[in-house]
Amino acid sequence: MIRLVLVRHAKSDWGDPALPDHDRPLNDRGLRDAPRMARALAETGFRPEVILSSTALRARTTAEAFGAESDVAVSLEPDLYGAPARTLLAAAAASGAMKVMVVAHDPGMTDLAEQLSGGGIAHMPTCAVATFTWDEDDWQVVNAVDPVDWTFDSPSR
Repeated sequence: MIRLVLVRHAKSDWGDPALPDHDRPLNDRGLRDAPRMARALAETGFRPEVILSSTALRARTTAEAFGAESDVAVSLEPDLYGAPARTLLAAAAASGAMKVMVVAHDPGMTDLAEQLSGGGIAHMPTCAVATFTWDEDDWQVVNAVDPVDWTFDSPSR
């Protein structure tokens, strides 16, 4: 069984316009939402084998909150910064794990969540969590088969 969890990074701070996009930290709301959403996911019983994260500070910090909650190390993946949906899914598949979390950015996160949910998820707001489950054990099948189940949660829900 393959389980994929997509997490869009938590709300970032735009207070310093001179700061490069890659280096923007989380704002107060983001720092509050990331651990809260991590706890909510942990309460479902899901524990990833692998957490893949964009190298951007806001994504790393979000991923670290999820990693701390599940006691899983975060693997930083430069290709996930600003990645399109196909790159996000390919990174998950390349991990070889059956329970994978990917923490990255829009528009790629929303595009992938929308694709995998058959249009059921139209937008991934900051710190949203979408889970997808397949009865398959082969990542090659994921592109050809709809998930048997998916869920969506966000801090605003």
